[in-house]
Amino acid sequence: MERKRERRTLLLAIVASILLHFAVAISLASFGDKLQPSLPDDEEKPSELTLVDLAPAPPVVNKNAPFIETPENRQTKEEPKEKTFESNANSIGASELPALGNAPLPTQEGKDRPDLDLENQQHALALQGSQPQPQPQAQTTLTPPPPTATPSPSASATTTPQPTTTPTPQPEASRSPEPDQLAMLRATPPPASAPAEETASPPVAAPPPNARPTPPLPQQPSSSYRREQSKTLLQGNISNRGMASVNALGTPLGRYQKIVGDAIGSRWYGLVDQNRDRVNIGTVHVEFVVDRSGHITKLRILENSADESFSNLCLQSVQDARLPPIPDELGATLPSDGLPADMRFTIYPNR
Repeated sequence: MERKRERRTLLLAIVASILLHFAVAISLASFGDKLQPSLPDDEEKPSELTLVDLAPAPPVVNKNAPFIETPENRQTKEEPKEKTFESNANSIGASELPALGNAPLPTQEGKDRPDLDLENQQHALALQGSQPQPQPQAQTTLTPPPPTATPSPSASATTTPQPTTTPTPQPEASRSPEPDQLAMLRATPPPASAPAEETASPPVAAPPPNARPTPPLPQQPSSSYRREQSKTLLQGNISNRGMASVNALGTPLGRYQKIVGDAIGSRWYGLVDQNRDRVNIGTVHVEFVVDRSGHITKLRILENSADESFSNLCLQSVQDARLPPIPDELGATLPSDGLPADMRFTIYPNR
């Protein structure tokens, strides 16, 4: 009996110990998180300063987008939503006629040619405005009229210098002026300074007529190069009404292509005007590479439907072009040898 009582007491002690440990475990699980010290709030963390680069991203144009020149009267500061063409300046598409096609072009009447000309325009070469010319020294080879003992005022009033006493500097013989230059050179010069006031008092010593200074030549205004254009027949999907234009984005590549086209085009028009006997109907298509220093390399003819004389003239216009170095911002995006380019020179039958 005594052993049975001890066993029962031991069993009850074990059960009580188990229940006590179980109660402690439940208490820790339920209230343990409340007994831990609270962590500091996020607001007490030191503030952090984050720098974000807000520099405008470079303009993005469709890959291999064709180039088109944007004249000043079609340039806009706003970029077009659809960047169809690459150009020297921004322009927003517009059309003078309702849309009749699917191409991203305006609709207009014109000649059925493969070109993309939006207006009629005659070519003009770049001219630098002339600076005021220094007064040349008067020639003294002419014999002055013999003096008279008693000069009369009426005789003095009717005396005018001869044209040969005021020579006009001639243009350089090596340069053939354009028609508009000739018109400027032939313009009436400003009148010569009036002679001294005529009075009945005795004459005073004065330089002879042939010693009078020549009046300065009138200054010629400067003009920029313009290529010849003839409106081409177009049927596009541009519905915005306005002066015919396309959606073009001005980029560094487009601006440098404009420089290349102007340099070669102005030289070509000059050679054509000076060598009419070498001009023949047809097209000469050439390709070349502009290296990073602005020199023409790898020049060759791809197509020639004219003759050899005209093709040589076209090659000369490319070789004679003077180009600035390629800008660094553009050079980083080009192949190692430079900017590949091609150009077509065409003489139409109705030129």
